[in-house]
Amino acid sequence: MNIPFYQVDAFTSRPFKGNPAGVCLLETPVADHLLQSIAAENSHLETAFLMTTSEGYRLRWFSPLMEMPLCGHATLATAHILWETGWEPADKPIRFSTHSGVLTATRNEGWIGLDLPARRHAACEMPSELEQLFSGRYVNVAYSVDRFIVELSSAAAVRDFVPDSELLKNYRCVITARGEDEGPYDLISRYFAVPVGFLEDHVTGTAHCSLGPYWAERLGKKELFAYQASPRGGELKITLTGDRVLLSGEAVTIIEGRMTI
Repeated sequence: MNIPFYQVDAFTSRPFKGNPAGVCLLETPVADHLLQSIAAENSHLETAFLMTTSEGYRLRWFSPLMEMPLCGHATLATAHILWETGWEPADKPIRFSTHSGVLTATRNEGWIGLDLPARRHAACEMPSELEQLFSGRYVNVAYSVDRFIVELSSAAAVRDFVPDSELLKNYRCVITARGEDEGPYDLISRYFAVPVGFLEDHVTGTAHCSLGPYWAERLGKKELFAYQASPRGGELKITLTGDRVLLSGEAVTIIEGRMTI
């Protein structure tokens, strides 16, 4: 079996920045256990598997440990490959059938926009392990679907935060703050996800499906420019429309080849 494979750095226009994703273009169905093995072999935070069907495209995402219900950066990477390789015309929107419903990708002046479901949040109590980690050094805490949102006092506090994998082992956690007054960004964030196999994600689409509604309430605006301040770093444009979030980012292809199994 030969599977066309690509590695794409998503949410960036620069190689070795943003969030790397594997993209596998499947010509025939592949068993789930093999998809999981491929994802573990790649060791990317996510590998996307695209299958052409009679109704369009079926898209699934796997981390090295499990299948994921939604992944923004690997969806962006997949759309980028379909346009870059000529599978789809550059001006044609792409629709993906996924576990999170139908997702649409569009392209505008080099930026890829993903129409994703907004993830709502509610105020909550801080778990004791996270209370130890933050030691009261936070402004607000909320819970969104499967992760905590912890607002810190400044962008510098987000950038300088030192995670503890032991205290985070049972929790997915987004830390965030308003962007610097003199800077271009409305919000800064980082995302830690030890329960699904990695301490820190580089640039996370699903996190911004939660952060968009969170910061739209606080800043009173529905268009936001975000920076995820991981060591690699990446930029996202966020537009809120009802119960949907349009996340936009750039992408660059790093590796192209075939996987032989």
